[in-house]
Amino acid sequence: MAPLIEPRDGDAEDDFSSTKKRSLLAIAGSLLGEINLPKLALAWVILALVPGALLGVAPLVATAWFSSVADRIYALAGIGPLILLAFVAAVGWYGVRPLFRAAERSFWSLNSLVVQPGYALCREGLRHLAERFLTIGASEDKRAFLRAATAIGAGVLACVAAATVAILVWPATRWSGEIADLAQPLRLIVPSLANTVTVMAGYLALASLVWGFADGLMDQPRDIAGFEEAPASARRWRVAHLSDIHVVGERYGFRIESGRAGPRGNERLAQVLERLDRIHAEEPLDLLLITGDMTDAGRSAEWAEFLDAMARHPALAQRCLILPGNHDVNIVDRANPARLELPTSPGKRLRQMRTLSAMAAIQGDRVRVVDQGRTQLAGSLAAALEPHREKIAGFADAGTLRLSAGLATIWTDVFPMVLPPAEEDGLGVVLLNSNAETHFSFTNALGLVAEEDLRAMLAILRRFPKARWIIGLHHHPVEYPRPAKAFSERIGTALINGSRFVRQLKPMAHRLVAMHGHRHIDWIGRCGPLKIISAPSPVMEATDDKPTSFYIHTLAAAADGGLALLKPQLIEIAPRPPEALSS
Repeated sequence: MAPLIEPRDGDAEDDFSSTKKRSLLAIAGSLLGEINLPKLALAWVILALVPGALLGVAPLVATAWFSSVADRIYALAGIGPLILLAFVAAVGWYGVRPLFRAAERSFWSLNSLVVQPGYALCREGLRHLAERFLTIGASEDKRAFLRAATAIGAGVLACVAAATVAILVWPATRWSGEIADLAQPLRLIVPSLANTVTVMAGYLALASLVWGFADGLMDQPRDIAGFEEAPASARRWRVAHLSDIHVVGERYGFRIESGRAGPRGNERLAQVLERLDRIHAEEPLDLLLITGDMTDAGRSAEWAEFLDAMARHPALAQRCLILPGNHDVNIVDRANPARLELPTSPGKRLRQMRTLSAMAAIQGDRVRVVDQGRTQLAGSLAAALEPHREKIAGFADAGTLRLSAGLATIWTDVFPMVLPPAEEDGLGVVLLNSNAETHFSFTNALGLVAEEDLRAMLAILRRFPKARWIIGLHHHPVEYPRPAKAFSERIGTALINGSRFVRQLKPMAHRLVAMHGHRHIDWIGRCGPLKIISAPSPVMEATDDKPTSFYIHTLAAAADGGLALLKPQLIEIAPRPPEALSS
């Protein structure tokens, strides 16, 4: 007798966090009841209250301290400068890079928590209204103009709102301290909080304005007008581009985002790899690039399934390159999306080390890392990780905070990874980590390319002036120029510093193509001269009885030294019959 409930088909629990089956409002509402309030309060204290209080009290304490010790400093006028110079030199030698990384993370965390949501909400709201009422029958140029205008308008609106808050709080601020304040620190509570609000609001006003004009004055994204041609003699490279395969650890498991709106288990991925293997046997591929979200939640069982799947296709594995997606490193708990981690939790570091281990297994001997000066290539990824093998294994075994010390540096130092071109005018690949720091699954999707990684990438590109390059990252640099049916579809998860990313690549964009995933959207377009390819997900956007697809792209050496994008080959994965799915 057939079961009353067919377990292979899943049930309502599998749709708890599915954006394909439930609205964002419904998901957010249900998560509120699951959030651990004491942990949320502690995380808020560590991430926001303490830094904010320190920001506000710093000028008060600094001025009070300086006034009390100024005479002693002047008494040491002869030797003081030498001591100060030695101290600055020591800090510069040992601490500038870690301090810069920490400052940058704090800066972009502030943007992602305060500036980005407010500015993105204004921008996408204005764009939604403009597209619904002003772009009907409009030309592409007019649509691009409206996108730019709404970005600038959003920056101005957010700036005015934040400046108003700063002006209202300003009377309660105090920027210089007294010696008495050091003896009675409670006197500093109100002015320090007022200082914090004023500084934060002022920064929000300035950053929103800069952000709006940066987005508005950059080259606006456009659909690609047409694919290029190349003579038969031109060098060609065939690149299979996959992304967001979201491997699960259970035979009949469903993905977090798609739930029952997507295929169950990993059968669809097996079909994709089988199809690619046959294609490669007939017409060889040069690369298989998977731009993140190899796993659904970065769990060890999911990585095991992914590595097993690749091991069954050694010819593909030899050509495969992977990079981290937000689901690989930023999903806190697959079973409870309302759960958050404290910044001191080793869970995030454990997911990073699992990802790093998989990257070493897939491409460790083929890709190279950048040297400490961040200007030229160093050894292979495998060689860079070998001295840390025991430390990483020990941490993975015990998972303690003590053993995680130093692993953050290992993680950041291996990016960008580079597959250098075989010839000086050949094709190389840069693999970036575009995941912003987050400790909460519901905010896991934000993207950021660290400034240090961006500079290192540019330095490597300049060292190979004749080479063509694929820039691989997980997040989309810009939001797509497509009208949305509903405002809920306008999820602002593009790179936080996307406009800077595009601007920095512009001078050499003729020999580049950026390839990414993240949004599961099939789009090929450009921002000015920079070609951008977004990969659809072959496992996320359809149930078992519906087809999915991916692309094999052909890149060619253009006569002017650039990289030509030829018409891609669409590969459709047909659904399997029901009896095959149940076997």
